[in-house]
Amino acid sequence: MKKRVCFMGTPQFAVGILDALLTCEIELVAVVTQPDKRVGRKQEVQATPVKIEALKHQIPVFQPEKIGTLGNEIKALDLDLIVTCAYGQFIPERILNTPRYGAINVHASLLPKYRGGAPIHKAIINGETQSGISLMRMVKKMDAGDVLFQESCPIHLDDDVQALHDRLMDLGSKMIKEHLPKLFDTELLSRPQDEDEVSFAYNITSEEECVDFKRPLLDVYNQIRGLHPWPVAHAIFEGKKVKLYKARMLKQSHDDVPGTVLGLIEEGLAVCTQDGIVLIDELQMEGKKRMSALAFYQGVGKQWLKRQFD
Repeated sequence: MKKRVCFMGTPQFAVGILDALLTCEIELVAVVTQPDKRVGRKQEVQATPVKIEALKHQIPVFQPEKIGTLGNEIKALDLDLIVTCAYGQFIPERILNTPRYGAINVHASLLPKYRGGAPIHKAIINGETQSGISLMRMVKKMDAGDVLFQESCPIHLDDDVQALHDRLMDLGSKMIKEHLPKLFDTELLSRPQDEDEVSFAYNITSEEECVDFKRPLLDVYNQIRGLHPWPVAHAIFEGKKVKLYKARMLKQSHDDVPGTVLGLIEEGLAVCTQDGIVLIDELQMEGKKRMSALAFYQGVGKQWLKRQFD
């Protein structure tokens, strides 16, 4: 008899794990995801990526406002295992303990580093050179359970969030396919996390999206790529927000104040940092459309020459 599994997840990253489960020799009896929400200027109702994928495969979907209210429904599913990935709510212990083999989580970091909801963003912003996937037992404390399996992958200097997201999603999918049968072994060994090595990757705040050009070049570059393509870095120019989408580094000395616009270099808007020049390839002024640095500079950008970001 196939093992009965419930999956809990919400964003596109979790879709990769859901698709991997669909290829395994299990019975995926239900999916739990966040409620639909209104998005955009028109406030249109949008389903989560996981819900959309689950319905394609006729899998029953639950969308509780609070997962704690779903206790009876989860118990009625007669589960062997819960698998979670980026679900977005704390799951009560009484639900985690309902399945015969407990609950495991697919987390996009090398735990105990980067516990929390933004491990991909924070790894890039902090200049890490590697990340990975951890399959861990779920406990009441956030991302603190014992690690069952872990694999690393590189972070390249030109990676943005999308590139690392996709690489880690593929790695997580591979690991689920490889290791899922082992999760039904009651004698499976696990490794407690070293609490002395813990770091956190809480969700990005609006303050963290704002670029300070007084910082070193590498830090500015990592911040911009670590927020692209979402939620997107920005800087303030004469009181107005300017979104910064793509950037490159130019390790060239200068005598200008950090934040000074030097003009167009290699088709990028050149802005001074503490110890070099960052080239902004795409930007968006407040109330305007997103455009290339070249198109911007051929328009109003020339007026910014030798002026400074706040």
